[in-house]
Amino acid sequence: MTRYSISLIKGDGIGPDLANSGKDLLEKISDYSEIKFDIVNVEAGDNALLKHNKALPDFSFDSVKKSDVCLKAPVGEHAADVILVLRRYFDLYANVRPAKSYPNVKSLHPSVDLVIVRENTEDLYLGWEFPVGDDAVIGLRLTTAQACKKIAEYAFEEALRRDSKKNVTCVHKSNVMRVGDGMFSKISKEIAKKYPDVEFSESYVDAFAMNLIRNPQKFDVVLTTNLFGDILSDEAAQVVGGLGLAPAGNIGKKFAIFEPVHGAAFDIANKNIANPSSMFLSIKMMLEWLAEQNNNNDRDNLIMIGKKIENTLISLLEAEIKTIDVGGNMHTDEFTRTFVSKLIL
Repeated sequence: MTRYSISLIKGDGIGPDLANSGKDLLEKISDYSEIKFDIVNVEAGDNALLKHNKALPDFSFDSVKKSDVCLKAPVGEHAADVILVLRRYFDLYANVRPAKSYPNVKSLHPSVDLVIVRENTEDLYLGWEFPVGDDAVIGLRLTTAQACKKIAEYAFEEALRRDSKKNVTCVHKSNVMRVGDGMFSKISKEIAKKYPDVEFSESYVDAFAMNLIRNPQKFDVVLTTNLFGDILSDEAAQVVGGLGLAPAGNIGKKFAIFEPVHGAAFDIANKNIANPSSMFLSIKMMLEWLAEQNNNNDRDNLIMIGKKIENTLISLLEAEIKTIDVGGNMHTDEFTRTFVSKLIL
């Protein structure tokens, strides 16, 4: 029997509510299955900055480093000082954001099942901005061949893992950013040749944004750069019913951080109305990653529990048991209790 250490970042705004929901689910799994967790609460974000003068205090960073995997609730205004630091330190080069249609959730199309695979360490998110005088700013955008190759390979491997259409759409803007996005496109095409069983296509980001609304069901794996992927993944989440159903993974070779796509949502903080489904689906992704990382006796069990989490959500939605944001009347704590009680392990 393996015990997995999970660092749990509680965050800001609705973060603590979602973190508590996630902890309840993890404790249910640990208590009623052969998968065992040691959960370590971690302070990071706006509240941590106020208390410790640092959004990611050293002791919190150390807790994350010592864990097997990190589960992160949304962080507030100082998110960049937390998640960007962690992404770079652990080289979490792949940001993976599924968008899937679920029953009885209002969406633009009932059969969407795609995943956006976004380069996660470069682009404008390095924060290289420099004032020029008092009325201009220069921002530098980094694109390297190594990062392009790594994320392209991840996208094609993801297409093979998925039980779906087996296609990759590379999204860029090489007609304007001819050198950087031109290299991203060129390397993606080179990687595509190594995967003859995966269909490959390309799209400019503006056209893709339109087609994501018009024909979302046609896409499978979407391969793109950091900034474009951040924007498109929020659009994709809304296509299938909202950010409350949107999980994400920041994935590297040896470590990963899983989190809801959305932010701290201060407008609904402390109102007990946040949808914890995004956190539950992030835990599903986390279990699948642990299964891949630990090819031991737990592997099949981890995958099975992940499927049970999603199936529990589907069964609740089919029974019209929903939170307020997707047309129901349940509050965060009530939905969490119902979800955890319905999960059969």
